[in-house]
Amino acid sequence: INLKGKNMSQTHPFKPIFNKNSKILILGSFPSVISRKFGFYYTNPQNRFWRVLAGILNIAVPESIDEKIKFLLSHHIAIYDAATSCEIEGSSDAKMSKIVPVNLKPIFKAANITRVYANGGKAYEICKKYLEGEIIKATKNEVIKLPSTSPANAKFSLEKLMQEWRVVTDILRDS
Repeated sequence: INLKGKNMSQTHPFKPIFNKNSKILILGSFPSVISRKFGFYYTNPQNRFWRVLAGILNIAVPESIDEKIKFLLSHHIAIYDAATSCEIEGSSDAKMSKIVPVNLKPIFKAANITRVYANGGKAYEICKKYLEGEIIKATKNEVIKLPSTSPANAKFSLEKLMQEWRVVTDILRDS
């Protein structure tokens, strides 16, 4: 038993969002404490994920979980995280250890994913280490690293994030 209450082993609490029309997959690292509490992706109001995607797609930021799911699916976007379980201190990617990668096969089987994007450095690192072969086999493309939308990535303004994340909409437009 870990009496310090620090590194607790966590299991990913929610399912991936995708359907047969999903064309791109965005993988985070692991849900934050706030997301785990609310049971959905990127629910920390400081995380800019929803604002960035809505901004590059020129639509209103989805508010409710239902709106967010509809928003993703209607734009052919699938989301999940690269780790299915890990030990983590708070929400810090830097404090992730004992990482167990997710199984992407069900998503690749059901959807026609052509590109996989990593939301930030840790997600990218997990993809490169554990999921690269599977991603290339399924999509014929390597995983693409995007700057993290996390509040921890303070050096990126919302504008700069949107600039970098525009590649996502380019792919959707061309597919």
